[in-house]
Amino acid sequence: MATESRDVTEAAETERELTMSRAMVEAIAWEMRNDEDVFIMGEDIADYGGIFSSTTGLLDEFGRDRVMDVPISETAYLGAAVGAAQAGMRPIAELMFVDFFGVAMDQIYNNMAKNTYMSGGTMSVPMVLTTAVGGTYNDAGQHSQTLYGTFAHLPGMKVVVPSTAYDAKGLMHSAIRDDDPVVYMFHKRLMGLGWMPSPSGPKTAVPKDDYTIPFGEADVKRVGDDVTVVTLGLHVHRAMEAASQLEDDGIDAEVIDLRTLVPLDTDTILDSVRKTGTLLVVDEDYQSFGVTGEIIARAAEGALDDLSAVERLAIPDVPIPYARPLEDEVIPGTDDIAAAVRDLHE
Repeated sequence: MATESRDVTEAAETERELTMSRAMVEAIAWEMRNDEDVFIMGEDIADYGGIFSSTTGLLDEFGRDRVMDVPISETAYLGAAVGAAQAGMRPIAELMFVDFFGVAMDQIYNNMAKNTYMSGGTMSVPMVLTTAVGGTYNDAGQHSQTLYGTFAHLPGMKVVVPSTAYDAKGLMHSAIRDDDPVVYMFHKRLMGLGWMPSPSGPKTAVPKDDYTIPFGEADVKRVGDDVTVVTLGLHVHRAMEAASQLEDDGIDAEVIDLRTLVPLDTDTILDSVRKTGTLLVVDEDYQSFGVTGEIIARAAEGALDDLSAVERLAIPDVPIPYARPLEDEVIPGTDDIAAAVRDLHE
């Protein structure tokens, strides 16, 4: 069930704010200090600190034996991570861009995701595959996808998508400690990078101590009575901005941050839909055969009699354009969300 943002309220007592990238690194460092079997490997994650600052500072503390730059061979190092996990270690392997999954999909899906099942449960694969997702910065069709739905569709992997620093740290602790493979998908625009400004929401209060966030618990980021907006990642913040606009129109939107796709908190979605009767699902993945359709299907299966109107916003079935006006056109924006809610509310 949802936490209704009490997490962030409790964290605020620390009076310490972190960017999402720093929160992720803090969780990884804590786990590495407390478990010698935890290590991290990937392209440009050692000296460079990750091109999206996902590993900054780890090399200085832990050295090259546990913070390893690797050749540009995703198949090789992801396969090595699978083997290390099966041997009892807890590797974290960073796939620099999720768009690169294709060259290593055999290791990801036929080994990482299936080996526990294929072994009859005699082995575990306790590894975390971290990867950068998302557009909005003109990096074109091979570096700008989210592909949440691709990974969520394939059984055997847990799928995590944080939207705030508080969630990023707690979900990372949970991911590293999990005995099953976890795909941890962080949105570049939320990391707090100087060259890619974030919206105001991702930087949050974060406790200094370690803590976990259970998988399968959505977070109601905003309570409302008129319409349910279900989303994840960057679009949590765009939905919150839209909700503020809609308040001026007398429309009270409830915003649900899924936080994890596998497992999915269907109960929180259904509870909200039964209250509001109206559902908008917003996603930065492709529309067809994706997350938006799955959530709408679950709402229809579980609360059809309560639904009066349904809509979805996602990327049309085209590659992400390079040109900024075209990219802005295909990725749902704050105004698009507000307009869709107004249409539903008429």
